[in-house]
Amino acid sequence: MGMPSGTELLLIFGIIVLLFGAKKIPDLAKGLGKGIKNFKDEMKDVNEEVASNEPKKVEGDTTEVASKTEEAPKNTTQA
Repeated sequence: MGMPSGTELLLIFGIIVLLFGAKKIPDLAKGLGKGIKNFKDEMKDVNEEVASNEPKKVEGDTTEVASKTEEAPKNTTQA
């Protein structure tokens, strides 16, 4: 099943005009275009938000060394 031919496209377009009316079609197309644009914008915002929430690694980070040196001293007493 391939692409519809010219006659089939005209028939489909005629049915759409009968169902919605000639004045409604531009409004429907405009609404569809705005919806697609909003969807793409939101997807871009979500991707940027996910990327900004990832922890950033810094070279020479000393957080691991600091946590090891802050351990409590071990008391050993002999009786």
